[in-house]
Amino acid sequence: MTDEIINNATNYTTNATFAPSIAPTIPEDPEEVHESDAYTALILNITLIICVLLAYYVKANKVYCLPESAAAMLVGVVLGGMARLVLKDLTLWQFSPEFFFFVLLPPIIFEAGYSLKRKHFFENIWAITLYAMFGTLISCFIVGYLTFLVGKTGLIRDIDPDNPMEALLFGALISAVDPVATLSIMGSPELQCDQLLYSLVFGESVLNDAIAIVLFKTFRKYYDPEAPDFSQSEIPKALFEFVAMTVLSILVGVVLGLVASFIYKHSSLSDFPKLETSLLFLFCYLCYATAEAIELSGIMALFFNGIVLSHYNSYNLSREAHVTSEQIFATLATVTETMVFLYMGMGVFTGRFQKFDVLFTILAIIFCGIGRAFNIFPLSWIANLCRRRRQNRIPFKMQFVLWFAGLRGAIAFALSENMPGPNRETYATATLSICIFTTVVCGGFTEKILSRMGMKQGEVVYDDGIDYGRLLTAPIAAKRVSNSVYEGSKGIWKRFDDVYLKELFGGAHPGDNDDEDDLGDYELKLNLGHGSASDADSDSEEEFINGGENGQK
Repeated sequence: MTDEIINNATNYTTNATFAPSIAPTIPEDPEEVHESDAYTALILNITLIICVLLAYYVKANKVYCLPESAAAMLVGVVLGGMARLVLKDLTLWQFSPEFFFFVLLPPIIFEAGYSLKRKHFFENIWAITLYAMFGTLISCFIVGYLTFLVGKTGLIRDIDPDNPMEALLFGALISAVDPVATLSIMGSPELQCDQLLYSLVFGESVLNDAIAIVLFKTFRKYYDPEAPDFSQSEIPKALFEFVAMTVLSILVGVVLGLVASFIYKHSSLSDFPKLETSLLFLFCYLCYATAEAIELSGIMALFFNGIVLSHYNSYNLSREAHVTSEQIFATLATVTETMVFLYMGMGVFTGRFQKFDVLFTILAIIFCGIGRAFNIFPLSWIANLCRRRRQNRIPFKMQFVLWFAGLRGAIAFALSENMPGPNRETYATATLSICIFTTVVCGGFTEKILSRMGMKQGEVVYDDGIDYGRLLTAPIAAKRVSNSVYEGSKGIWKRFDDVYLKELFGGAHPGDNDDEDDLGDYELKLNLGHGSASDADSDSEEEFINGGENGQK
């Protein structure tokens, strides 16, 4: 019995550290463990403060060559290296996929949906869907089969040459685009980034992450390291499950969002702002936990849950709860995002990686570029076929920026940590290297690429893409454009939404436009030349302004 206890302690100690050590025969002192954890928490908290101050310095001094996410990642690399040299127990310094998915990720995803500029998102929904869904599938299979090919030829030994599903799993996880560094620069008001470009990059990123996770989970069900005789006839079945999981995840998010909105609409919760905010937070996490519990995509469900709550329930909240909830979610998203990049940087030294293939890492970066190219350029051509107005088309230079903005981030790395099979470490180290390279290098060149490709607008546009000066000086023209929304299928949906859904679940009504806060909702977000800064677009904007001035006269 004593020998068994000693053996168990030895195994635990060996697994908890990088180097083997002599196992203690008695448990560690709880007070010493608590003190060690307290010092770890103190150091991590100070590091987070440094990262936030760095973000402030980057924004205040317009240091576009070093995005905040890249700065946090580099700080993490330094801190992880110091921890590796000094400490033996690195448990609290390591990137935990479960902690990431259930604690750090939900606030980021919900805030993305809750603060979404719905007008720009939904008027480009078909192009965004092409990139996020079909583009992710294209990238997955191109990267996956190129990876399988180098394993089949024996160029890389740590790749299964018999089972292509392992390589497809890597293709799925590395297709998760996370352009946080790019968006942080594109969102700077002084850069005046093209609104169409920003909408496409942001829209693709929030849907692409969810699609990649669903695809990874689906392929994982069909992966068996012990059964290399994978039948490629099973791929259509896996893709069908992928589509079904996507649709059901969206449905869960929408339904739970409507349930929460109904409760707020038909109760007096607005009399108790603290309870309002608390319940809203719990409803959000309920959506994510429900989707994950029934093996759906929590990210997809939570993103659309945030859209529904923003569209309906934000008008059911008291003014105190409305402001407080937006600030809380934005603050949580900022802190958790910083923690994610910090831990990714620390993972360079604190990860338990024994395998690192430089050649495969270089090849994987090339494969990602090829897969991204087959995603963006052909699908942009298809998207342009459906865009009749020339000023709304996606020009080649914008397509190049979209290709360049395909950074990889925390979701790809977290999925690589959950990679099954004997070659997990090879894929994990390659993924981490790709994430660091794209975030630091590609993110740092974003501003120069925007300038070189002419993706900056000629006039100042606020973060939400609305020129409020025009709205105030051209009310009659604004009303005329607003009425045009009722044409076609959009008009049918809007009338149904106004007459039936908003009566049940809350929301802004056409007669509520006097409220200044409603300028954030899509009913008032007029498309004032969001597309490329072409001559045709400028002419249409000038005609719009003149029309407004004439209407006023």
